[in-house]
Amino acid sequence: MKVALVHDWLTNMGGAERVVINFKEIFKDAPIYTTIYNPDNLGDELKNIDVRTSFLQNKKDAKKNHQKYFPFMPMAFESFDLNDYDIVLSSSSSCAKGVVTNPNTMHVCYCHSPMRYGWEFYYEYANTTDMKKLKKKLLKYFMDYMRIWDNVSSNRVDYFIANSENVARRIWKHYRRESVVIHPPVRCNLFNISDEDEDYFLIVSRLVEYKKIDLAIEAFNELRLPLIIIGDGSEREKLESKAKGNIKFLGRQPDNVIKKYYSKCRAFIFPGEEDFGITPLESQASGRPVIAFGKGGALETVVDGQTGIFFDEQTVDELKLAVKKFQNIDFDKKVIRKHAEEFDEAIFKGKIKDFIDEKYEEFVNTKKWKVL
Repeated sequence: MKVALVHDWLTNMGGAERVVINFKEIFKDAPIYTTIYNPDNLGDELKNIDVRTSFLQNKKDAKKNHQKYFPFMPMAFESFDLNDYDIVLSSSSSCAKGVVTNPNTMHVCYCHSPMRYGWEFYYEYANTTDMKKLKKKLLKYFMDYMRIWDNVSSNRVDYFIANSENVARRIWKHYRRESVVIHPPVRCNLFNISDEDEDYFLIVSRLVEYKKIDLAIEAFNELRLPLIIIGDGSEREKLESKAKGNIKFLGRQPDNVIKKYYSKCRAFIFPGEEDFGITPLESQASGRPVIAFGKGGALETVVDGQTGIFFDEQTVDELKLAVKKFQNIDFDKKVIRKHAEEFDEAIFKGKIKDFIDEKYEEFVNTKKWKVL
């Protein structure tokens, strides 16, 4: 079988890119089709491989600011000729699922999320984005078009895999399509339990607005407890200006450094609402509990009272109360680690391979039409 992989963009490392790496490990000969590719910001597994980019690749600043080319991404994905493939496996949180395939090609979409900024998160995005009134008005009309395209292009997918029950509900809500849930992979073999316990809390995240890192900074400013933040992004300068001396920013760090900080922190702070969220599981793979906002994907990865605790509202006071509550609970590192192992990448790859094999046999043998 000839297999093609499709991904929204390959410009930075994150949980979605780890999924693509696992796909590539399953289907070693499969090329990856994507809009924009910047190997300088990616892990070694995504360098020196067969990546086929769209016409957006050579646009000015595309590698550094792919978001500005979002209006052209539907066209970019529709420009790929995938007629020679038996199977297309797309990894999509934006437009990748919109590729066009022929009737003999099975298209499976691993959906990280329906387009967040197109549906229920649109209002939050539009109200917090710093733009002039005219641009906001134009954004409204543009997103009306994108919602129509997003819904229509969902019909090009033969089978959906959701990365969480949370996302499966959203796929049904926006596309009226059923899906199977296969949780994203965690590299449990990368992380380990340490006997050393240091006195700091930890955040590992892209520093962008919806991650709600500002909430954690305000809370820890008032708690005066040490907080280490690993990651970079457009909000970094603003966040650093708000932080007091007990909060340190380390920027982007390699895996071996991140691993060390995970293994020795008191707890991992997860203040945003994610469709799934891989970093809480990386913390748990290190035997460290998570203090998370109790909504979205965290509800599927954190066991309240066993591997972490939740706070119910995204407010400074609620997060502060959760941190204080955490300090009175004893967590078992081995229990936390064992829970994370249920999401290991070996399990993920096995489930994906089994799903593809089963559905391909069903796909080639099923006719949904009648001849009169």
